[in-house]
Amino acid sequence: MLEITKRVLAGDVRGAARAITCIEQDYPERMQMLREIFPHTGRAKLIGITGTPGAGKSSLVDALVYFLRAEGLSLGIVAVDPTSPFTGGALLGDRVRMQNHALDPGVFIRSMGTRGSLGGLSRNTKDAVRVLDAYGCDVILIETVGVGQSELDVMNIADSTIVVLNPGGGDSVQAFKAGIMEIADLFVINKADLPGTDKLQVEVEQMLDLAKHDAPWRPPVVRTISTKQQGMADLWAAVERHQQFLHESGDWERRRAAHLREEVLEIVSHNVYQQMLQAAQEGCFADQLADVEERRRDPYSTAELIAETLFRGEKGAPRDK
Repeated sequence: MLEITKRVLAGDVRGAARAITCIEQDYPERMQMLREIFPHTGRAKLIGITGTPGAGKSSLVDALVYFLRAEGLSLGIVAVDPTSPFTGGALLGDRVRMQNHALDPGVFIRSMGTRGSLGGLSRNTKDAVRVLDAYGCDVILIETVGVGQSELDVMNIADSTIVVLNPGGGDSVQAFKAGIMEIADLFVINKADLPGTDKLQVEVEQMLDLAKHDAPWRPPVVRTISTKQQGMADLWAAVERHQQFLHESGDWERRRAAHLREEVLEIVSHNVYQQMLQAAQEGCFADQLADVEERRRDPYSTAELIAETLFRGEKGAPRDK
C-alpha cells in the first residue's frame, strides 16, 4: 500500500490534501492510490448543492457547515469554481467565503477549478470526494459552479441533490423548463427575506404538481436566509428525510450502483479519447483524416474506422480506397 494511501486512511489532513493534489496533477501514483482507497469508501453522506449564479450557494454551504458542526458531524467540502478559458486559472472564491472554518479540524475544504469540464463539476470531483470519504468525513458537500439548464453532473455523485433558488432571480418559467429542476431531491429558496419569496414557492409547488404528481418522493421546498443562518435545521431535517426514504425504498443502493456504472463508462470514454488524441498526434490516422479534409470520404465512416482500429489495438490502418 502506498504511503499516501495510509495517510489518508489514518485521517491525516495533509495526506488527504496531498492525495487530491495527486489526482488533480495526474501524478504517476494516482491510479494505484485510487484503487487502494476505493474499498474504504461508501460511508459518507454525499450532498450536492447546485443552482444558478447568485442564488447564494456558497453562503448556504457556509451556514450549513456551522449547523452540522454543532451537531458533531465532520465535513468535507468540494467547491467547484469556473476556470477562465483565457488564462486557465480559477478564482477560488469559496475558499475566501469559508475562511471562518479554515482552522476547524472537523472541516476539510477543497476548491477545484472546472479546467474546461462541462456539467458544473471538475472531471476530478468524484475522485476528490472519494478521498474525503476514505479520510473519514461524515458528510461531504459538493457545490457546483453557477449552472444553467444542462449542467447536471452533480446528480451522478450525490445521494441527495439540493437545488438553490432565490426570489427575483429572473423568469422562473425559464428555470423550470431546465433539466436542473428535474434533478432536485429538495429545493431551497434562499434569501427568503426578499420580496417575491411567496410567489416563487407557489410556482415551484405548481411545477411539482405537474411534473412529479405520481412520484414516490416529492421534493420539499425549504426557505433559508443563509446570511443570518436561518432555516438550516429545516434544511437538514429535509435532507435526513430524503436519506431515510432512499434507504427504506432501496433507492440508495440503486443510486450508488448506477453512479458506479456511469463512472466506469466515463473512465472508458476518457481513456479511449486520450488514446485517439495520442494516436492522432503521432500521425497514425493522417491518411484517413486527409481523405476527410479532401472530401474523399465522409467523417462518419472515418470515425468508425478509427474506433475499430483503436479497439483492435492497431494504429495507422491502411487507407481504405
